[in-house]
Amino acid sequence: MSLQRRLASQSSIIFAARLGGAGLIFVAQALIARIWGAELLGEYLVVMATVNLVAMVMPLGFSTVGTYFTSEYRARGERRQLHVFVGWAYGHVLGVLVLLLLGGPLVLDLLGLGNSAVAHHFIPMALMAFAAANVFVSGAILVGLKRPFAGFFADAIFRPMLVIGAFVGTMGFAAPSQGLATMLWSVAIGFVVVSLVQVGITVTSLRGVPDTAPLRAGEARRWWRFALPWVLISLATDFFFDIDLLLLSQSLSREELAVFGVCTRIFALISFGVAAVYAVTLPDMFESEAKDDRLAFNRKVGEANFVASGLSIVLFLLMLIGGPFALMLFGPSFAVGAAPLAVLTLSLVVRSVMGPASLVLSIHDRPYASLPSVALAVVTLVVGNSLLVPPLGLMGAALSALIAITVWSVGLWWIALRTAKLDVSILQWFRTRRADAVNA
Repeated sequence: MSLQRRLASQSSIIFAARLGGAGLIFVAQALIARIWGAELLGEYLVVMATVNLVAMVMPLGFSTVGTYFTSEYRARGERRQLHVFVGWAYGHVLGVLVLLLLGGPLVLDLLGLGNSAVAHHFIPMALMAFAAANVFVSGAILVGLKRPFAGFFADAIFRPMLVIGAFVGTMGFAAPSQGLATMLWSVAIGFVVVSLVQVGITVTSLRGVPDTAPLRAGEARRWWRFALPWVLISLATDFFFDIDLLLLSQSLSREELAVFGVCTRIFALISFGVAAVYAVTLPDMFESEAKDDRLAFNRKVGEANFVASGLSIVLFLLMLIGGPFALMLFGPSFAVGAAPLAVLTLSLVVRSVMGPASLVLSIHDRPYASLPSVALAVVTLVVGNSLLVPPLGLMGAALSALIAITVWSVGLWWIALRTAKLDVSILQWFRTRRADAVNA
């Protein structure tokens, strides 16, 4: 089977599973909005955005480079080196959890957030972050071991099942606020159990890696060199909208925040389809680079980029048509999010067309080269929100996000072109096809 066909088939299965799981999440969120009100939905979304951001920080970047080093050690038969890396990654998650539980409430008080939604649900938030961080680490390692289904299904299927089950069990509470608190506790405990099961699967899967090479000195320095910049990159890219949601919590009403939060969740769902394309091909790309096969590496990047770009355009068109109907599930007041949702989805097309520049820069030993563009994007987002949200509301928030994502995508593409001498945009695929046609 060709790489393009395998990408399309495997990523389609993963995306379908994610779609089914997200369907359960949407049902739960829609019911929260309709039964408990948009204000409590906004509170729930703020808590979950905090969970995602904290969970990304907890592994200290090791989840973001897990696929890279797992693929490298698997290709070289370095099982003992991989064991050490995995131990460090899970150890970071556990250590940060202890620090979070001990110092988190004090930090919130110092920041004047002692009465915030996060403070009210701090312990379940911390437990959910711990579980999500374990899932991030396990998923990255399993993808590197060429087990993408096992890597994605804990978050794509089991977590949504926990959310909908917890809501159904608490929706009859007399006080909606008490129902939300109990729901979050139920999800937290259940997700911790699921994450620990996946940790067990991950550790067991390491036995399949050949053990033909000794431990190497100085590997920890390599891990940190890549992990530290990548945790910042992932926070600003994979969790861009979680950061945006927390920023907007100071300028939008709780009801408007709920509408924008639903739009960003729909965007996160459809963007996962594009992320799945790159996740399926990552081990092959890393293996080509480890073998110093530049021609194969460029071809795989180009093919993955072509599939991702085509998929993002299809998803954009689907959102133009189906977005308003999806939002109506949450109630008539959510219909105002249709146009902002279309704008947000357009940013996915921009990201896909410009290609995986951060990934390529790290593979070419330039992990820090991405940081200026990422920082510029965050600054652009903050400035855009301050200028566009007051007069335009939800549409201003969507336009600000689109502008920021465009800035970072074009900036990363230009840096990759200048430093790694590689065009990771969709143009590379067309040039490669034209060259193959001429040589045929």
